[in-house]
Amino acid sequence: MNSRSPSTLIADTGRGNEAAILNAALEAFGTKGFNGASMRDVAKGAGTGLSNLYNYFPSKSQLLAEVLRHANDELYARVRRAVEEAGDDAASRMREAVRAYVGFVVDHQVATVVATSEVRYLEQGDRQRLVAERDATQALFEEIVAQGIAGGEFRTPYGKDAARAILSMIAAVAYWYHRDGRLSRGQLAEQQARYALAMLEAPLAN
Repeated sequence: MNSRSPSTLIADTGRGNEAAILNAALEAFGTKGFNGASMRDVAKGAGTGLSNLYNYFPSKSQLLAEVLRHANDELYARVRRAVEEAGDDAASRMREAVRAYVGFVVDHQVATVVATSEVRYLEQGDRQRLVAERDATQALFEEIVAQGIAGGEFRTPYGKDAARAILSMIAAVAYWYHRDGRLSRGQLAEQQARYALAMLEAPLAN
């Protein structure tokens, strides 16, 4: 994980050690995976005792669920805000939605990897809630695609498939992005936006 961006995701809102515990859990899951990380690892990373950790979160699965809930909430908020501030045309809205998503991946690279690779370890109820939260973000992209197809901006006959492909493409950035790589944050966001519009068979602006 040394080549990835910092994993701090949850801001300290004054609720005791909760933020420190969740950020330590994210780091442990990102470094060792869900099975490899222990509650003792999390407690040590948070600078708290094991018994205090269990007071906050009785199980490792609950820790993972809470970390992923925070990640999804922030991702959804970023994308929705970007779409609301974009122009009225579908291409502009898609471009800004992709840029916002890429920004989240860059800022929270470890969280994106954990959300992709460790979700299978959630309890059924937590997994269902996570899927519903992810569906809300996906729905934003699907709505833009539908708008673009209806208005003739996007010519793809595979609207929903294209939306899913775009989301998968952006999430995969977390596995290869390096902060010292050849692309700046803005260049990476623009690259991914162009790829997304190409998938939708939209004319690209010069």
